[in-house]
Amino acid sequence: MAGSDDDRKVLVERRGAVQVVTINRPAARNALDADVARAVAAAMDELDADDGLRAGVLTGAGGIFSAGMDLKAFLRGESPAIPGRGLCGITQTPPRKPLIAAVEGWALAGGFELVLACDLVVAARTARFGVPEVKRSLVAAGGAALLLPQRVPRAVALEMLLTGEPVDAGRAAAVGLVNRLVDEGGAVDAAVELATAIAANGPLAVAATKQVVLSAPAWGPEEAWARQEEIVRPVFGSEDAREGSTAFAERRAPVWRGR
Repeated sequence: MAGSDDDRKVLVERRGAVQVVTINRPAARNALDADVARAVAAAMDELDADDGLRAGVLTGAGGIFSAGMDLKAFLRGESPAIPGRGLCGITQTPPRKPLIAAVEGWALAGGFELVLACDLVVAARTARFGVPEVKRSLVAAGGAALLLPQRVPRAVALEMLLTGEPVDAGRAAAVGLVNRLVDEGGAVDAAVELATAIAANGPLAVAATKQVVLSAPAWGPEEAWARQEEIVRPVFGSEDAREGSTAFAERRAPVWRGR
């Protein structure tokens, strides 16, 4: 996108092997419109396509993650969903590589559904999460009703979905939604640190592990081991697998080639 950082709705930067994607509409509480959706989806495509990138971080500017869909844009006929891919192109088709949400302030409605599309969550202690759709006689159909019960106990998911009341970061961490709690203002740096630790590992193994974890709930017990074998067999036969063992034996850092 052309223009200054102030007028770009989504900012993308690299920190080593980590891609940091920032929704940049703080005056609109980082509300999601069609421009944001296309830009986030494009950034996720870049993350998966670029061998130099190993993990991503998704965050919001100005001390808030996202308040959800831009209702003014919605009334103009815009949608923050990408056909066949979901909200911002990631709720139905998340990237193949790991994605971490770095949450400051509010993550509400569609903003919270973006958090749920991420694999891990780092949050400031002042962050808050909520799905208030039922308060407007709407349904959290952008991913929360489907994904939240997979991330937290069902009773907790139902409480959030049926009351529409938010939870603070402390409770979100206690029920397993948040991986790491940090001081206010520190979410992005902590998320990049976590992403960097992931990026140091074999990229084929990381991608296959994520694929197994996300796919396993749809597998029946009689097929699970066979389906897992289909995904992991190429990893065990890869150059990177041999490099990992060789580097361990030689007491050096491995050099991954992604093949």
